[in-house]
Amino acid sequence: MTPDIALEKRLNRWAYVVSAVVLLLVGLMRRVKFDLGVDFSFLPPFHASLNALSAVILLVAFWHIKNGRVEQHRRSIYAAMVCSALFLLSYVLYHFTTPETKYGGEGVMRTVYFFLLITHVVLAAIILPFVLFTFTRAYTGQVERHRKMARWVFPIWLYVAITGPLCYLMLKPYY
Repeated sequence: MTPDIALEKRLNRWAYVVSAVVLLLVGLMRRVKFDLGVDFSFLPPFHASLNALSAVILLVAFWHIKNGRVEQHRRSIYAAMVCSALFLLSYVLYHFTTPETKYGGEGVMRTVYFFLLITHVVLAAIILPFVLFTFTRAYTGQVERHRKMARWVFPIWLYVAITGPLCYLMLKPYY
C-alpha cells in the first residue's frame, strides 16, 4: 500500500476535532446535568465492562501482530476502538444525567483509588488523540510510523482500559 499523506492530514484534523469535543464534553459533564426522565444508573457496570473488553481485545491485537497476523490485528484494533467509543458515549451520557458518586473509602485504599483515578483520567485525556493518530498512520499505509507510535500508545491505552474498570470496582459500593 502506498502511503496516503493527504488522507492522513484530513484524518488527523478529524482526530483533533474529535479529541477537542470529547475533552470539552468531559469537562462539562460534571457541571451540567440534563433530566431526560430516564434512570441511567445501570450504565456504570456497562461502561466498565466495555473498558475491560477493550483491554482484552487490545491484548488479543498485540498477540496477533506479534505472530504476524496483520489482518486479525487490524480487526481487533477496530473492535477495541468500537468498544472504546461505546464506552465513551455511555460514560458521557451517564455523567450528564446522573449526580456524581463520591468515593467513601478511607486510608490506603483511598490513596490507591485516587491514584488510579487521577492517572486514568489524565492518561485517557492525553492518549485519545494519539490512539487516533496511530490508527490513521496504519490506515493510510504508513506502517513504520504506525509501529513507532504504537510502541508507546499501546501500553498507555491498555493502562487506561484496565484502570477504568478497577476504579469502577472500587467505587461500586458507593453507588
